[in-house]
Amino acid sequence: MIGKDGLAGLVVSAASLVLFGLTLTLQENPLVPIGPGFYPRIVLALTAALGLALAVADLLAPRKPAAAMQTAGARPHYAAVAIQFGLFGLYVIAMPTLGFRIATFLYVAAANAILDPPRRPAQWLRVLALALATALASWFVFEHYLSVLMPRGRWTDF
Repeated sequence: MIGKDGLAGLVVSAASLVLFGLTLTLQENPLVPIGPGFYPRIVLALTAALGLALAVADLLAPRKPAAAMQTAGARPHYAAVAIQFGLFGLYVIAMPTLGFRIATFLYVAAANAILDPPRRPAQWLRVLALALATALASWFVFEHYLSVLMPRGRWTDF
């Protein structure tokens, strides 16, 4: 019998495949070697495959009795999911004003600090280092390797 994880994996796979199909209708530009659907197709295909892998893993996983699951595990933290969605919304809103690099740095730092709150100065350094590395690496890959211009901030022009 399929559980919640397996069902979620199937829903994610189905949604990804529907969106993948929609990318096939995007108009190609003959002047650009890579069309507008290239990168979304990569992400959606990977998402569909991972959703399917989650469903298969859920089907193959041994089942525990319901009473043992209630006493053994921690309660779901639904507020954390809502907070992360809100944080991502702020990231999207801040990007035109602050630019890709600064907005990404702030988003990754905040998301990391919310998911695993730092308790010592060394952990704060880890948060800042991860945010800086993520912002710079993603900017470098997109701007220099893939030749995709990332948004510059109206306030910073950076």
